[in-house]
Amino acid sequence: MEFFGIKFVGVNPENGRKLLLTIGFVLAVGLLRLLLLWLTNLILGGNPMSRGRFWTRQGITLFTALVSMLAILSIWFDDPTRLTTAMGLVTAGLAFALQKVVTSFAGYFVILRGENFSVGDRISMGGVRGDVIALGFIQTTIMEMGQPPAADADPSVWVRSRQFTGRIVTVANAKIFDEPIYNYTRDFPYIWDEIALPITYEAEREKVEEILLKAAKDHALRAETVPTTEIQRLRDKYGLEQLDLDPSVYYRITDNWLELTLRFLVDAHGARWAKDKMSRQILKELDAAGIGIASSTYDIVRLPPLRIEPTPPSPPKSEFT
Repeated sequence: MEFFGIKFVGVNPENGRKLLLTIGFVLAVGLLRLLLLWLTNLILGGNPMSRGRFWTRQGITLFTALVSMLAILSIWFDDPTRLTTAMGLVTAGLAFALQKVVTSFAGYFVILRGENFSVGDRISMGGVRGDVIALGFIQTTIMEMGQPPAADADPSVWVRSRQFTGRIVTVANAKIFDEPIYNYTRDFPYIWDEIALPITYEAEREKVEEILLKAAKDHALRAETVPTTEIQRLRDKYGLEQLDLDPSVYYRITDNWLELTLRFLVDAHGARWAKDKMSRQILKELDAAGIGIASSTYDIVRLPPLRIEPTPPSPPKSEFT
């Protein structure tokens, strides 16, 4: 093909026609995608990060991508033999040059098929803990949440508790093949947590246990407050029969004090709020009962006898020395 006297290598009237058809079809599919997304927002409305809108948008994206790929292949490879050869070369090239991208793309479909997590779930993936706010073909976007500091943490997290840090982190979908994925909310949106309280052996331990259980009953979840459908789903899907949902206190004997550990069930998104409320109530009740918290202090009960002797005076110096 010549244009203003310049001959374009590899371009002929047939290829030019296919190129124009490809551009026109891609634009048409893009407009169709925008129209479908607009209709989705109009019909569903509500929260833009709701699960219904999210999965509808994902379905539209997959549908338009599949239609575009089939159309481009049909335009450029009308001969099945040429298509097979081209696909073999493209597959080999992608497998060698884009290993991470291909693995992440495969991880996307594993996430969808395996139900590892969905948008809105609280997960820990690739060393990042937080809520999933977006799921793409290559990366998962997470609103980061605080976690206990680690000596080798990179980058470091300055918020220790389960609250947002403000950072939005993207993690490659390929991580699901290399590391375990921790999901805090899938199938059972509650977690067990603990508060450890050390007291002296002379303290009234029954009173302390009563105070701990009362705080948990006031602010944590109990068997009667958890929907039976959530428990039944766990039993039907995973065969879990023994679920201790009521708060309980456990003793641990140490060399210095008696440690009472309160175990309780809380909502996965309200753990810190519940622990804060319980800690305030526990301290108030302990002060009212005159019970202190044990600490690593040392009492000096006896000193060895001390003997102080005056230093004898030194002899006078001679003037001939």
